[in-house]
Amino acid sequence: MKFSVRYHTEWGESLALKTGASTFPMEYGEGDVWSVDIPRPSFKVKQLYHYEVLRDGRLIRTEEAWHFLLPADTQTPARQDSWLDNPKAPGSYRGAGVAVPVFSLRSTEDFGIGEFLDIKFLVDWAVKCNLEIIQILPVNDTTATGTYLDSYPYNPISNFALHPIYLNLPAAGVSTDAAYRKAQRSLNLCRQVDYEKVIAEKHRLLRESYARNWESLKNTARYAAFFKTNRSWLLPYAVFCALRDDFHTADFTKWDGYSTYSEALVNEYCKNHTEQVEYWFFLQYHLDAQLSEVVEYAHSHGVMLKGDIPIGVNRCSADCWMNPSLFNMDSQAGAPPDFFSSDGQNWGFPTYNWDEMEKDGFAWWKARLGNMSKYFDAYRLDHILGFFRIWEIPVSRESGKEGHFNPALPYSGEELRSWGYDPGDRRLFVEDPLRKDWFHPRIDAPREGGFAGLYEDFFYRRHNDFWYAKAMKKLPALVGATDMLPCAEDLGMLADCVPVVMDELDILSLELQLMPKAFGEHFGNVGKYPYRSVCTTTTHDMCPLRAWWVSDRDRAQDYYNNVLGAAGKAPQAPESWIFREMLRSHLGSSSMLTIIPIQDYLAIDEDICTPDPLSERVNDPSEPRHYWRYRLHLNLEQLVRAERLSADISSLVRRYR
Repeated sequence: MKFSVRYHTEWGESLALKTGASTFPMEYGEGDVWSVDIPRPSFKVKQLYHYEVLRDGRLIRTEEAWHFLLPADTQTPARQDSWLDNPKAPGSYRGAGVAVPVFSLRSTEDFGIGEFLDIKFLVDWAVKCNLEIIQILPVNDTTATGTYLDSYPYNPISNFALHPIYLNLPAAGVSTDAAYRKAQRSLNLCRQVDYEKVIAEKHRLLRESYARNWESLKNTARYAAFFKTNRSWLLPYAVFCALRDDFHTADFTKWDGYSTYSEALVNEYCKNHTEQVEYWFFLQYHLDAQLSEVVEYAHSHGVMLKGDIPIGVNRCSADCWMNPSLFNMDSQAGAPPDFFSSDGQNWGFPTYNWDEMEKDGFAWWKARLGNMSKYFDAYRLDHILGFFRIWEIPVSRESGKEGHFNPALPYSGEELRSWGYDPGDRRLFVEDPLRKDWFHPRIDAPREGGFAGLYEDFFYRRHNDFWYAKAMKKLPALVGATDMLPCAEDLGMLADCVPVVMDELDILSLELQLMPKAFGEHFGNVGKYPYRSVCTTTTHDMCPLRAWWVSDRDRAQDYYNNVLGAAGKAPQAPESWIFREMLRSHLGSSSMLTIIPIQDYLAIDEDICTPDPLSERVNDPSEPRHYWRYRLHLNLEQLVRAERLSADISSLVRRYR
């Protein structure tokens, strides 16, 4: 298929066409027309592409807007574009979507929690609303304790295995007898997810299905193909799960005789514990089949799926058991004090040993992303700041305030003493755990006198080139590993190098009006968002709009007067017109994508939204052991039939996107 674009280049410059992970050099022709023939694209929804300017082989400029091809467009032998700097110009892609955790979905036939097959109903609703992107939270297996603590979706025990809790039981061979129906009705009536009851009951029923159906399934060609494709992670994961259940703990350091992974150990265990291991093969086969069915259904309706990649991994995980050298097990990752938590956050999982990962070209990351690309067209890269530096906390400490950035350039004790500081002052400094007499300023240190300048220099200027170089070692290899569209969660303490790297690598930023990035702003200006960004109203770590309105009255009043331009006192109740106006402005932003949480879409219809706004929150980052259990108050079948709501959303999307 031939692509051409008219663009005037200077001496030494050339053009290339970039699509997904591939870049194709273009040839110059008369009239400033550049062209390239590429293999006919094969895809199911959309293929995004744009043009790059190179000088002596080095990228110097990227076309801001993205174009897109529909599957039908590939039947046309040629495509001619113009260079578009205006993201609202014809031909540039601007999409709208909905964000919702799978566990929050509710249908009449699920089992007390949202399931993969429920996404098909969500696709039907998205089509009616003119939405073409569905964004979900991570769906990897997190089963470490068997308790509600496993509801935290960003702490996977495998970055490859899907979570059994999302299985639709009848589709996995579970008999729908009277006892099943009774349990299903009871769990489905729960206002929130009862994680422990759901996972326990699902495993009980799935083990019965395994006993009945496994022998016939394992001899099929489809299962054989699945196992062959996924064997490298599936076999160790299944043995990990069996050992976890045998020893009643996921902490593999307590597995007498099995704490150190080896292929020989795995193979020997499989011979002696066949049923315990093959049960997990059975589950992962059905999970893959059901999610793949959803992907095919979404694509056939023109809807893209966007996944989520956690920055970390559970320290008691199959990944750490198999590859301990890739992780710093004596440290734990988190975040410094910020908008979400005044004490900082301690996520508990180990930090990455990037030097070790680099030795094989980040193969673990590439495999992780490649596995994800089977299901998703785009992804949210959780905490992209961690690829520049991570907030690292010693395993002996709990508070996020006790951490420091790694990698970093700490001050020597000699330097600090020469400047008149006592590096032993624990109010001001924390000693580097690996380098004696080297110190980091404390993140919560009082910024008084001359120390304020040292603090600002350390956290915002000193590391700019250093962190740029660290990120550019990792991210190009990761972003180029698949054709998925990379989108970042880039909230927090942003060094100047972060947006530079993201811009060079075409990684979309995250823009939140309620969390402006510009210093001194109360609210972000949606009209000035960069094109290569994802615009949203709230995230799963925040109160949805209606809950924010009733719980943060001072900011709500500020927004009412200074953003909405309304006079007088803001309404106490969260009135629907307010959120309709917020949706209108966000959909009208200049961002490439606007993806709104489902709660904030429901907020525009007072007859549809829940009477209790505070019940809609998904996560509270200030609560380390938060129970992730939010469910929609209405089922998806009702949502699809809510004609007025879908018509209102569709009208807004058509007008502003």
